[in-house]
Amino acid sequence: MLYSLNTGGKRIRPLLLIAVAGSYRPVNEAVYTLGAAVEMVHTYSLIHDDLPSMDNDDTRRGKPTNHKVYGEALAILAGDALLTESFSLIGNINEEELPPRDALYLNRRLAEASGATGMVGGQVADMEGENRDLTLEELEWIHRHKTAAMLAFAAEAGGVIGGAPPEDLSLLRPFAEEVGIAFQIKDDILDIEGNESAIGKPVGSDENNGKSTYPSLLTLSEAKRKLRSHMEKAEHMLRSLTVPAPDLFSVLSYIEDRDR
Repeated sequence: MLYSLNTGGKRIRPLLLIAVAGSYRPVNEAVYTLGAAVEMVHTYSLIHDDLPSMDNDDTRRGKPTNHKVYGEALAILAGDALLTESFSLIGNINEEELPPRDALYLNRRLAEASGATGMVGGQVADMEGENRDLTLEELEWIHRHKTAAMLAFAAEAGGVIGGAPPEDLSLLRPFAEEVGIAFQIKDDILDIEGNESAIGKPVGSDENNGKSTYPSLLTLSEAKRKLRSHMEKAEHMLRSLTVPAPDLFSVLSYIEDRDR
């Protein structure tokens, strides 16, 4: 479990959660704990994604994948344990920092975002879409579930623990969904023109796995235009919040300009 958690990565989901919460209150241990729970779910999904029965990847974040180090059985169990422990972390946050009603709500929302109606559902559709030409609408459906659902949870969770007003909570989820699509488009672009040592995995893996991508459907230049369009929608929603959110604008800049 610790091997995969400690291999680095972008940490974009906890960063988003912390940036949202910090827009409304001082960031403390409870906020970091909630961010850790989100990162544990993401890391479990990566361990399982890399397995031979799925993407069959040998490297992740520049290091051997979990199953290459510990074998498939322990890799599966490490992923299972990370997922389960994430719910325990949320349930054990101090009640003064996260009231039981909010903890129950966030555990339910995390289950929805990560399960069959969210990330896992998107992964299934992604696998079924291999080696066939998807429409742009089908591709976006996959990534709204596979990638954006967990980002939307992270933003909403940051708002809940930060005490954001209802009008802001109603903006944070669609904001993060736009961020999720932009994040995936950027991933697709980097898979073509990124630096392998910076990315930490081989470039061109999407094409080798027979996956439809935004550049393959739109051309590379049009994919970059679509990335900018989603970023502009996200920026507009941020400007509509009741509080200034400079850290969230910094997260947006990082997603658009990143090289890994």
